[in-house]
Amino acid sequence: MKVKRFFAPDMRQAIRLVREAQGPDAVILSNRKVDGGIEIIAAVDYDATLLDANATAAPAPAEAAAAAEAASETPETAEPAPRGAASYAANAGVTEQKQDEPAPRKSATPSVDWSQDPSIVAMRDEIRQLRGLLENQLAHLAWGDMKRREPLHAEVMRRLGAMELSNGLVERVSAPTVHARDEDHAWQLAMAELAASLPVADHDFLDEGGIVALVGSTGVGKTTSVAKLAARYVLRHGQRHVALVTTDSYRIGAHEQLMTYGRLLGIPVQVASDHNELRSTLNSLADKRLVLIDTAGMSQRDVRLTEQFETLADTGIPIRTLLVLSATVHTSVLAETVRAFSGVPLEGAILTKLDEAASLGGVLSAVIEQRLPLRFVTNGQRVPEDLQVARADELIQQAARLAQDHELPAESVMAETFGGFRANVHV
Repeated sequence: MKVKRFFAPDMRQAIRLVREAQGPDAVILSNRKVDGGIEIIAAVDYDATLLDANATAAPAPAEAAAAAEAASETPETAEPAPRGAASYAANAGVTEQKQDEPAPRKSATPSVDWSQDPSIVAMRDEIRQLRGLLENQLAHLAWGDMKRREPLHAEVMRRLGAMELSNGLVERVSAPTVHARDEDHAWQLAMAELAASLPVADHDFLDEGGIVALVGSTGVGKTTSVAKLAARYVLRHGQRHVALVTTDSYRIGAHEQLMTYGRLLGIPVQVASDHNELRSTLNSLADKRLVLIDTAGMSQRDVRLTEQFETLADTGIPIRTLLVLSATVHTSVLAETVRAFSGVPLEGAILTKLDEAASLGGVLSAVIEQRLPLRFVTNGQRVPEDLQVARADELIQQAARLAQDHELPAESVMAETFGGFRANVHV
């Protein structure tokens, strides 16, 4: 909001100054008589929500113009008040064009930009506080009304909140419970809806074979996951049909770790540092049914991430990509990671460290909202025992068991979080 003060001998000239300086959309905040004429305070880019929230804090344009003219003109010379300051200024401009009158001389007193005036800033802050209090009160009222009308629905939302699911997912998953017979039935409906929302693979990804690259952030367990996938394939199809490749030239000892797994499994391991080497390596392994590529772990904000994507894309050979996610990472970081690694087409995800997670609500929310199908989950360091195909029902049950160790969110938290959705506050 840009606020300025204007001085002029009379109201007509004052409004003309406002129009010339701030345009036809200006709003008059106040006017008063001073020595030598009229003082007007006007603003542009005025926050409409402030005006709605506290209608007495500043006059509406029509009220301001009418009050200003009544204060500056005598009954004999007063003209009918226009519908707004902008309309008054526009009408005055049309009259000038018709009569070809010369433009009035501007006031010698310079206008002052005082949008940071302490009184205006204090008024703005106070209105924000009042709006926050009003929204909070309405949210509590809306939540209380919902609890009275739909007690089963409200209770299920609290239990879903303890699972640390995202707010939007809690709203969606709990919706079917309005038709529940009792609390147990309501919870079953919510769990069924959550399981149906979780994208999982309906078959073993490895049986399709091909070239599969694992990408993900540092420390999420990519190398161990590669070893588990390779061991699972060896147990089913034998050693001679699988090979490992690493492109990790950043981490100290990365090659040695994968080489050790390769020796234990009796399968070849090769190193490729750029897309040319990767193309040559993959061509040399064309007789293998499955080639697993272990890439370098990088932060979702690492500038070298694009270089890694280009290494995979520039080979000219079809490569299927899986994103490795840790169940111990915060929801917002997981969502950011999925978006960042979507620079390459993702065919699914591997969820690791289930045994270390205190809650699964965050990672379930991320994969559901990003529509990223889960292929495998890992819950330990054993190779390959601690690798399983992802199953929605089992993951949902584990998430619910972990939530039993958490306290239910307080009623005030639920009201502030979900009451606003229902109150639909627009102050």
